[in-house]
Amino acid sequence: MKVIILAGGFGTRISEYTDLVPKPMVRIGDRPILWHIMSIFSHYEHNDFFVALGYKAENIKEYFINHHALNSDFTINLENGDISQYQRNTVSWKVTLIDTGLKSMTGGRVKRMQPYIKDEPFLLTYGDGLSDINIDELVKFHKSHGKMITVTAVRPTARFGELEFDGDMVTEFKEKPQLHEGWINGGFFVVNPEFFELIDDDNTLLERGPLEKAAAMGELMAFKHHGFWQCMDTKRDHELLEGLWGSDKCPWINL
Repeated sequence: MKVIILAGGFGTRISEYTDLVPKPMVRIGDRPILWHIMSIFSHYEHNDFFVALGYKAENIKEYFINHHALNSDFTINLENGDISQYQRNTVSWKVTLIDTGLKSMTGGRVKRMQPYIKDEPFLLTYGDGLSDINIDELVKFHKSHGKMITVTAVRPTARFGELEFDGDMVTEFKEKPQLHEGWINGGFFVVNPEFFELIDDDNTLLERGPLEKAAAMGELMAFKHHGFWQCMDTKRDHELLEGLWGSDKCPWINL
């Protein structure tokens, strides 16, 4: 299946980094978070990517134009400019980069991808979230119910420790547990092509009109993911992901 990744937003809540690069190019370890997201899909053999660009689009384009050279060893003859490459870290990805407008909303960016997706079901996610989600199971679930859209529902880790009481006595203390309730949109959608018709124009926010309409129509189903999920909205989130990447328990790599 084709994979759309929304990578055009301004990333204002993590401006410590996005003043220089778009959020999907903020690095986790030595690779942009966009590369990590693509690796999740690639693990399940979804290698045909369509990246919806906007803010600092040239930065993402330059990364993929130079990807082969940046991930290869080579010898360069400075006298004549000849380059001999010794390939390493190869990936079998096909990446289509589409400028979807500087100020387009998330729904508008999806709509602009319609000519490239045509009449096929597709995968869709944001350019700032990592997970150990099983994409095969997600697609299987989507096919099983026959509805228009599947959204992955997640329960994020609480920011603070959680206390449980019996009167004033603390009966259980959990340091930053996963929330027991309050499922949220974790991205990682599977979408049938008729969803494009629910999106009006560039000013449409994916999470408002189109998804609300789909829910009212009974066409929105949730794949409940109980494992790891983490977005990168803030500097603190980035530091958390950096710490996981540098450990031997990086959850989105050990799929």
